[in-house]
Amino acid sequence: MMFLFSKPPDPFAMTDLKPLSRSLSDSATRRLSRSLSDSATRRLSVPELTAMKQRGEKITCLTAYDAGFARVLEDNGVDVLLVGDSLGMVVQGHASTLPVGMDDMVYHCAAVSRASRRALVVADLPFMSYSTSEQAAANAARLLQQGGAHMVKLEGGYRRAAVVHHLVDQGIPVCGHLGLLPQSIHQLGGYKVQGKTEKEAERLIEEASLLEETGISLLVLECIPAALAAEITAQLRIPTIGIGAGNYCDGQVLVLYDMLGLTPNMPRFCRDFLHGADGIAGAVANYVAAVRSGQFPDAEHSY
Repeated sequence: MMFLFSKPPDPFAMTDLKPLSRSLSDSATRRLSRSLSDSATRRLSVPELTAMKQRGEKITCLTAYDAGFARVLEDNGVDVLLVGDSLGMVVQGHASTLPVGMDDMVYHCAAVSRASRRALVVADLPFMSYSTSEQAAANAARLLQQGGAHMVKLEGGYRRAAVVHHLVDQGIPVCGHLGLLPQSIHQLGGYKVQGKTEKEAERLIEEASLLEETGISLLVLECIPAALAAEITAQLRIPTIGIGAGNYCDGQVLVLYDMLGLTPNMPRFCRDFLHGADGIAGAVANYVAAVRSGQFPDAEHSY
């Protein structure tokens, strides 16, 4: 007989539960790790940026033009990657942003979006690409479909309201831009602070409200007095992103090359974060920390 000289085996005694326990534990750990990783890399959305404003959390933004820098920026906590037409000046060497075309923007936007996993990617509509609502919709569609952008940015107030309304009606998120408008540089007569007079300030306040009513999700305020930016920020439900607009905006943006101190004759509102930092990643991390803590921009870098 099979069990003549020994007791039949106890299936429970024969089973080593420790490896099974370890296996279950390892499986749970892997699931938790994946969950945390997914949370860390989950794409920021427009409503989440609005929620950050409501919680008083500063939004960090930098320009990006290629995959390599996009990864570095995102890995060090940048919330919004702006594929700006500033590439015409800092990448292509032009004297202004005006020569930049749609093909340029789609190319650079696609490079950035392919590398991005978490940040919201915003792309500029370049000069003369949104003169009519139909033209704007067609070009914005290219930036979203071919470039992988999540939002488009355009410059101007009153004269852009109809275009903004049309884009939003098509389901395209829009970021507005008031103050210094680089695409109107010849009309403005140079890169000068805007909104210094009472009349100019009132117009910018009215335009900000109008753009919000027409449906923009973000608003960039460039080169305006800090007090004016604070007033506009307080009256809007949507987040404001400042560049040379003081510390009271809901977030900050700089041109990447300016932030790294690579631009000759940098504007007053810029700081070289690469100076004294441990490489480019360290400079980006320092910028993010300074914005989130409210230390940048200070009075020295404001108007």
